[in-house]
Amino acid sequence: DVQLVESGGGSVQAGGSLRLSCACSGSTYKSNNMAWFRQAPGKEREGVAAISAGGGNTVSADSVKDRFTISLDRADGTLHLQMNSLKPEDTAWYYCASGSNRWWQPLRPSEYSYWGQGTQVTVS
Repeated sequence: DVQLVESGGGSVQAGGSLRLSCACSGSTYKSNNMAWFRQAPGKEREGVAAISAGGGNTVSADSVKDRFTISLDRADGTLHLQMNSLKPEDTAWYYCASGSNRWWQPLRPSEYSYWGQGTQVTVS
């Protein structure tokens, strides 16, 4: 099975930055698309940003465009999410996900089979 472990969450003031990381077991990042999702209390899980297998394509939700950047460290397969200019509405649990190599609707949760346990981000 694929194991995904997130880290880097925490509390930050509005306007601040955080960098989330997701460690992947094995070499799944070479063949699977990967993504970050978030879920705030009482809301549905939403796609934040995704990157294609191997890192050739990326996409971000409109709500985070120009503020968040997804990247893949090919040396060790770690997925990152650099979050700048954070807003209170970014407060949520953030999850790393791994799925197929089909680049169809990469911000849809149903495209992903493997999920991490999440890391909490609080912006005040």
